Amino acid sequence: MRFPAHLLHSSGPSPTAPTHIASRHPLRRTRAPRSATTPEMVAAAAAMATAASAGVPPLSGPRGPARHRSRGVIVRCAAVAGGAAEARARPGGNITTVERPEEGYLWEEGPNSFQPSDPVLTMAVDSGLKDDLVFGDPNAPRFVLWEGKLRPVPSKPADLPFFDLMSIPGKLRAGFGALGIRPPPPGREESVEEFVRRNLGAEVFERLIEPFCSGVYAGDPSKLSMKAAFGKVWRLEEAGGSIIGGTIKTIQERGNNPKPPRDPRLPKPKGQTVASFRKGLAMLPNAITSSLGSKVKLSWKLTSITKSDGKGYVLVYETPEGVVSVQAKSVIMTIPSYVASDILRPLSSDAADALSRFYYPPVAAVTISYPKEAIRKEYLIDGELQGFGQLHPRSQGVETLGTIYSSSLFPNRAPAGRVLLLNYIGGATNTGIVSKSESELVEAVDRDLRKMLINPRAVDPLVLGVRVWPQAIPQFLVGHLDLLEAAKSALDRGGYDGLFLGGNYVAGVALGRCVEGAYESASQISDFLTKYAYK
Repeated sequence: MRFPAHLLHSSGPSPTAPTHIASRHPLRRTRAPRSATTPEMVAAAAAMATAASAGVPPLSGPRGPARHRSRGVIVRCAAVAGGAAEARARPGGNITTVERPEEGYLWEEGPNSFQPSDPVLTMAVDSGLKDDLVFGDPNAPRFVLWEGKLRPVPSKPADLPFFDLMSIPGKLRAGFGALGIRPPPPGREESVEEFVRRNLGAEVFERLIEPFCSGVYAGDPSKLSMKAAFGKVWRLEEAGGSIIGGTIKTIQERGNNPKPPRDPRLPKPKGQTVASFRKGLAMLPNAITSSLGSKVKLSWKLTSITKSDGKGYVLVYETPEGVVSVQAKSVIMTIPSYVASDILRPLSSDAADALSRFYYPPVAAVTISYPKEAIRKEYLIDGELQGFGQLHPRSQGVETLGTIYSSSLFPNRAPAGRVLLLNYIGGATNTGIVSKSESELVEAVDRDLRKMLINPRAVDPLVLGVRVWPQAIPQFLVGHLDLLEAAKSALDRGGYDGLFLGGNYVAGVALGRCVEGAYESASQISDFLTKYAYK
């Protein structure tokens, strides 16, 4: 089990942001194709990975449009070369690191952490942040609330026979199902709930996967698509006839097709864990912005895209200096699908209709601090709260989706003697949070915590932040991939060469997936410009 890097990616609301990046370097027909990774692609990936937006108010511009020419524009998050235009007044989109240095607190109100995959580590190292990386303890426990008690989740196969979150019959059912002794696939797209119940049984679903879906997607697993949301696991059964069979086949294929040598510059995390930076996730977009200098344009909001008279597109932005028009040969849109729908409607109503059907439920991030003495003694290890955090199945009578132990996960997040807890509430099964006040959200979280983690008689918490994201995380529902393909096909039918879709509703909701998708998008744009560049 892991906790969301994005939960309010990108992996809370995961990164999908108001960043637009223009490529201003001319490309000639004779130019050789770019290599798999270039500095420009790193900038592109960085923009996409660190961007996230729940919507930005329009900016007025009373003057006539200024005009700029650009060889490639990536709307809201990636580019091949050139500059980035960010709709907000700061870089990073929904990455929201907050610090109270005088009190010793540092916390996240957007994405909280990321899985340290090689693409993310590459971006960090290339941005000069290698020495600022911090990793969670891979041996730290993760908990799930069940029957009033926080129960540890096994972190390695050797723990499976002994953990008390599941019964012996439930474990046996899961084991036989993973081996392939279970009902056959139904021949249609399954929800996460259908797939897990069929393959692993009711207990795995109710006690592990359902809270995991709530924590990662803030979603309803009866509606989430297994193929779209958890494609790697879905493909195991497809490839090997069962989850275990697919795992064995995957291992064999890796042995026959070894990966190229790993970049020796990258740190090697010890085990399965999550990561951040010494001063929070905002260090990444800030470092990238610093390296790009004047190429980064803040408070630029895209308002329209039209085809230019020749090849390419004209993009119009509202900026603090007025309306600005940019001509681009290629565009990748990584804004949220509902924003892309509005902008693309004049070009393709079919693409706009498909994009408008993706759903983003609301989620709130509530950050509070208690004195260490408020933690129930049974959850202290050597006198300290240790662990990644806890997830809460919807059946357990609490509103909060889960809690991240921020001060236990990374160093220097809270002063001595205090614990810092980041709590998520809302999601697809609790959309009513948008009508609640900040005090009501804090009361709900505090009430839930006193049912299991916090002593009921403890003092009131110190409230550090309450951030409500009205449209937080795109839901990869059954039919998601078909809708995405419909949108892409509509653009292809309309002849909109060089206009691409990207972002977290395409690549995945975790911050790491947004980074990987950004590198892929940067390469896609590079290939397009190399093939179709003007003389």
